[in-house]
Amino acid sequence: MPIAASSSGGGSLLPFVFIVLIFVAMYFLFIRPQQRRSRETQAMQSRLGAGDEVMTGSGIYGTVTEIDEEAGTVSLEVSPEVVITFARGAVAKVLTSAAQDEEETEEEAEEEPEYQTDTADRPVIERKD
Repeated sequence: MPIAASSSGGGSLLPFVFIVLIFVAMYFLFIRPQQRRSRETQAMQSRLGAGDEVMTGSGIYGTVTEIDEEAGTVSLEVSPEVVITFARGAVAKVLTSAAQDEEETEEEAEEEPEYQTDTADRPVIERKD
């Protein structure tokens, strides 16, 4: 009886388990985070509105002036009276949102000034920031 024939068949399952574990690890380390980033980018691009300050993938900064939903383009004002049209997918990130700026302005207007006195007992008006 040859020596090689006496080995058990259970050892051949271990390499298959390692291969499956490698694919599972690659899914959770590479594929899943990339899908999440892609969903976040698409959501950001769909929330674009006029007045948002954005940066394109090529590094051009500008303010959104117009969005053409049908053509999938965004017009950016990069300097006074200079408007460039980009594909909506070219927008890499939103620096400041027009809706966010309006909320901050409303909050600042609602704040009550705080009155304090200085050493000469004169009222001094300071705003809380």
